[in-house]
Amino acid sequence: MKRNLVSLLIASALLAAAPAAVLAQSAPAATVQAGSPSQMVLTNSTRILSTLESRRAEFSKNRAALSQFIASEFNQTFDREYAARLVLGTHGRGASDADVKLFADALTTSLMQRYGSSLLDFNAKLQVRIKSETPLRGGAIVKVSSEYLRQGGEPVPVDYLMRKVGSQWKVFDVMVEGVSFVQTFRNQFDTPLKQKSIAQVAADIKAGKLQAQAN
Repeated sequence: MKRNLVSLLIASALLAAAPAAVLAQSAPAATVQAGSPSQMVLTNSTRILSTLESRRAEFSKNRAALSQFIASEFNQTFDREYAARLVLGTHGRGASDADVKLFADALTTSLMQRYGSSLLDFNAKLQVRIKSETPLRGGAIVKVSSEYLRQGGEPVPVDYLMRKVGSQWKVFDVMVEGVSFVQTFRNQFDTPLKQKSIAQVAADIKAGKLQAQAN
């Protein structure tokens, strides 16, 4: 049960679209200011959840349409290349933008293939509460702290790390129960990146020889 919940959180959180719209009005929350990162999370949640609900039957039969929808939303809300550089860590020093993009594309495709379908199985009784919004590094980065409230279980803390790209706030790391996806993937791909080039590891991920596993 917990594994299924974590899979759902992985997929939804990576879209910065946790099901906050579900009963969110009845869940006490911190004040969300217009144009803030917290509002972005909630606004995206409402739009994405509404689309998933209205197109559930279609997406269940047509996984290609689901994948296209997820990719479109993911590209709007997630800072893929920046997150990829953080995952690469020391292996990304001096790496070309092209190699980083190859790695970012392979990583995100693997994640969405592995966890994307769990978005169709979200619990309609799940509630999300925005707890706080904390500026870091002089406001260059913001942490949006939330928690998932579920019947018959303890709240699950989910935090988003975001930075401004142009005029838009984008997510570059998500922490579920304190576990950072960036750190998890950095640890996971450290050994392969010591043995092969970034492009080769990206090719292995794309071919399914390596998989991004967040839990």
